[in-house]
Amino acid sequence: MNPKLEIQDVPISGHAQHIVLRHYRPTFDKSLLPIVLYFHGGGFTEGDLDEAHKQASHLAESIPAWVVSVGYSLAPHYPFPAATEDAHLALMWAVENARHCRADATRIALAGHEAGGNIANGLAAMHRDRSGGSKDATVSALALIAPLLDPSLTRIASTINSCSIHLEALAAARRYRQWLPRSALLVHPYAAPLESRRLGGMPTTLIVGAEHDPFRFEGESYAAKLIAAGVRTEASRYQGLCHRDLITHPQALDEVAAFLRRLF
Repeated sequence: MNPKLEIQDVPISGHAQHIVLRHYRPTFDKSLLPIVLYFHGGGFTEGDLDEAHKQASHLAESIPAWVVSVGYSLAPHYPFPAATEDAHLALMWAVENARHCRADATRIALAGHEAGGNIANGLAAMHRDRSGGSKDATVSALALIAPLLDPSLTRIASTINSCSIHLEALAAARRYRQWLPRSALLVHPYAAPLESRRLGGMPTTLIVGAEHDPFRFEGESYAAKLIAAGVRTEASRYQGLCHRDLITHPQALDEVAAFLRRLF
């Protein structure tokens, strides 16, 4: 247990099943805090709240913020759009409970690692499309850590060991097939943002990549598309790291916290 944080698990009704949210709040901070929804990695088929604990705790303490870590539904039992719809329901829950938890629903950020980055981005687009300009819940920032954004797998880095690329691409293709079982979903804008023709109105975005991540070009290509669409966007690449290292790299986590703190 971390005495610096109040941590609580809350079950809510998800899109297709009950899911669990784990929320974190600095114990001795009584001010009105911004909200961060965090989404774990795991290739859409694995991962859980325990794996996201270090990152959620770090953000809650460092920003500081009320962090809601989302235990979204996993494929293949719950394919798209279950996880993204779960994320939207988690956002609505956070907004409804913000006052009770001394949080500010007009200052909301979304963050995620790997598959969680895809879900965070899909939620940002979904909220943009569904909010109708409402100011009741303002998503002002998006932080994507080594995100998986390209179900077509056509933007794989060629500078990494070819055997490693082949194995990782096969694993990613298998997971994408489980998450997106129909071919039409491979270009759905909430699942494949690089195929989207409408990126305007997305929140200010940070994309953090790793040199030895074969999927890093997805994030870098997406950053370029966001900039072209007029979205304030920052991107960084950490040398000598793969995407698994990135999520526990102190400097990368500090960069995400500093980015969100600056916007809040």
